[in-house]
Amino acid sequence: MSPEARLQAACFEWFRYQYPKLKNLFFAIPNGGSRNKIEALNLKKQGVTPGVPDTFLAVPKRPYSGLWIEFKHGSNTTTDEQARFLNLASSVGYATAVIYSVDEFMTLVTNYLNRPNETP
Repeated sequence: MSPEARLQAACFEWFRYQYPKLKNLFFAIPNGGSRNKIEALNLKKQGVTPGVPDTFLAVPKRPYSGLWIEFKHGSNTTTDEQARFLNLASSVGYATAVIYSVDEFMTLVTNYLNRPNETP
């Protein structure tokens, strides 16, 4: 398992323990990884899109419609496609983040979920 995959797994473990009622609303998008050409073509036909972040938290917290999270390790940064997706998602009302540690994830999610749902 890569360092980014280990980070993501640790974050899921914490989230599921901390927020068991929301566990099914936080999920991974298996967009990356190596696949054979036929499988990759079939997934592309089914809507797999380059640049989509690793995970999504489908809990709206005003003013956001949900939270997209990309996990990175060390000096890794987002690809151009990932940066474009995160900017687009942000522009249409989603919170977005790039996470490098479990502590950073815990702070982000706790602050996000504790946001008051302001009236419009």
